[in-house]
Amino acid sequence: MSSNHWLLAWLGLELNTLSIIPIIAKPNHPRATEAAMKYFLMQATGATLILCATTINAWQTGQWTMTCTLSQTATTLLTAAIALKLGLAPAHLWYPEVMQGSTPTTALIISTWQKIAPLTMLKMIHNHLNTNTLLTLGITSALLGGLTGLNQTQTRKIMAFSSIAHMGWLIITLTLNLTLTTLTMITYTLMTSTMFYTLATTSSKTLSDMGTTWSLSPTLTTTTMLALVSLGGLPPLTGFMPKWLILKDLVTAPLPSTLLLLASLPSLFFYTRLAYLTTLTTPPTTTNTEHTWRLPTRYTPMMTLMTSTTLLLLPITPLLYHTT
Repeated sequence: MSSNHWLLAWLGLELNTLSIIPIIAKPNHPRATEAAMKYFLMQATGATLILCATTINAWQTGQWTMTCTLSQTATTLLTAAIALKLGLAPAHLWYPEVMQGSTPTTALIISTWQKIAPLTMLKMIHNHLNTNTLLTLGITSALLGGLTGLNQTQTRKIMAFSSIAHMGWLIITLTLNLTLTTLTMITYTLMTSTMFYTLATTSSKTLSDMGTTWSLSPTLTTTTMLALVSLGGLPPLTGFMPKWLILKDLVTAPLPSTLLLLASLPSLFFYTRLAYLTTLTTPPTTTNTEHTWRLPTRYTPMMTLMTSTTLLLLPITPLLYHTT
């Protein structure tokens, strides 16, 4: 059996899915159990569609190799299945619910590590994918991720909608340049990890919790604000890099690039609102009494490195772009 056999790829995806389910369900809370169940059902549906697509492809082409020519039916089914697995719009409704039912650390794994396997599969078959389908999925995800995140107050749900919007940008890079796909994924992972580490450190579950973090660590509050602005994609921070490079390559297609730019505005709004509530507002009920959130902060050892890379990588864009 060759190393790029469809069944081996499917098996890898299944192992990836089944390994995270106990981690999601570990807190023994009804919400965690519900999140694990939803995650399992969605990923199982995606895996079934992939198995169906590869069987149809083997039936029509006589090949089980990933790099051989794919039939049109198989390509469409595979794109739909991987979009479901990644939580791309319009198959995104399960994703915020699963994130909300997980702990911040588990939510971080779901929104970064769990996306690597499906994306690798898309990268391997990118020559056979329909450009218009990918552009539509990308723009829809960027738009819906931004708009549906506007009325959220739960930080994990906001990060889920942020992730959907970022995945939209990421999927569009598959139509442009695979180097850009890798770079976008790396920067997305760095920025998302920084935010989730911050949320885990400060135990912030809602927008109002973010307002109380200043008493725990003013430095962390400031870097959180900058990390949020970086997630929004503003220069001179790292988050501007992938958007800049994607729009540079998309400049020959004015309609998709304009739609993408407009779609990034709602996302930028809720990041800015989160940054504003974190740093520029004082909660109305501040007291001098001891509360749980005033206990000494337990910093994650990786925090400094994560924050630095989230904020400072823009000047070395050419180096990163030509080495990924």
